[in-house]
Amino acid sequence: MPNTKSAKKRLRQNVFRRLRNRSARSSLRTQVRKVREAVAGGQLEEAEKQFQVASKKLDQAGAKRLIHPNTASRLKSRLSHLIHTHKRPAQSPGSM
Repeated sequence: MPNTKSAKKRLRQNVFRRLRNRSARSSLRTQVRKVREAVAGGQLEEAEKQFQVASKKLDQAGAKRLIHPNTASRLKSRLSHLIHTHKRPAQSPGSM
């Protein structure tokens, strides 16, 4: 437990920031999950709409250092690739 006045204030700030970060990270993960579920359900138009929202949230989280910016970029890339691979018609192996 903190003893000094400044340490007590620091603890209050850390608790408040931790709660805010947890909430933001949770909503970010929920949005990414919505994109993946929409793709898995075959709802590609819905997946693209959810991807736009997820992309914005990922960029904001990266800018605020809630997650590392490279992690945000990597997740956006993977989600985009997931959507585009499901949009393309399946190619047969002998067609190349």
